[in-house]
Amino acid sequence: MRRTILVRLALILAVAAAFALAVGVPPEIHAQADARERTLFVSAVDSSGEPVNGLDAEDFVITEDGRRREILRISRATEPMDIALLADNSAAASDAIGPLRSGLKDFVDAMAGDHQIALIALADRPTIFVNYTSNPMRLEEGINRLFAMNSSGMTLLDALVEVSVGLQRREATRAVIVPTITTGTEFTNRYGLDVVKALQQAGVALHALVIGVADYDTAPARERGVVLDAGSRETGGQYVTLLTESGMRQALRKLARQLSAQYKIVYSRPESLIPPEKTEVASRRSDVKMRGTPARGQAGN
Repeated sequence: MRRTILVRLALILAVAAAFALAVGVPPEIHAQADARERTLFVSAVDSSGEPVNGLDAEDFVITEDGRRREILRISRATEPMDIALLADNSAAASDAIGPLRSGLKDFVDAMAGDHQIALIALADRPTIFVNYTSNPMRLEEGINRLFAMNSSGMTLLDALVEVSVGLQRREATRAVIVPTITTGTEFTNRYGLDVVKALQQAGVALHALVIGVADYDTAPARERGVVLDAGSRETGGQYVTLLTESGMRQALRKLARQLSAQYKIVYSRPESLIPPEKTEVASRRSDVKMRGTPARGQAGN
């Protein structure tokens, strides 16, 4: 009896395998299909920087190294974010501390709860005031401890590298670094392109909010300029120049609205052993500007 059952089972398996070959169904087809899909988180804004809602797949154009990709699905992004707020508390920020605190509190009120937020101060050396948390009260306590330090400079580039390395050990699908800074003295001696590379390796978007017009009189200032420009552009973020300290609060509120309104775009990538060097998103509509950041943790990025 047992031998008869085994023979019948072998026949069933053989028939199933033959059927799979006949209809051309490769093994692990679901895994292969998923491997060809890539996800991009996209901000779509109008001319004033406000989010544009209600877009559909026909409004987006995604290219990899100049080659158009098929959009498979579009939805509102709901995945939690890791957000690192970098606050300038150097001597140059003495007049900006009040608006900076107010803006950071507004940002936290809008984003905490759903996302993990950290607060890092930049005077003299990067200092963690509050580690990643979704607790708005803890973050507000840290914000209240921000004071400008006399005779201190800023260490933005060191902070960007250290925060990027830390984010590589975290698992959030989306990650954002938000420097809120002045154009005061930069104490860091790093090459700007090395910092940009660290941001890209961590898969983070750099959204820099800067009070004042940057000068490039010193080598550290020039390297910082490279990071703010190329780092924001290459990671799907933005570089916003604010003419007065009072603009910081509104800029942080607007950024919170932009991040909360992101789209999640799933598109198809052909099988390839070599990942693309550049992924870009554009709008079919002339009145809409788009910027995108690939989801973190995707194999083959």
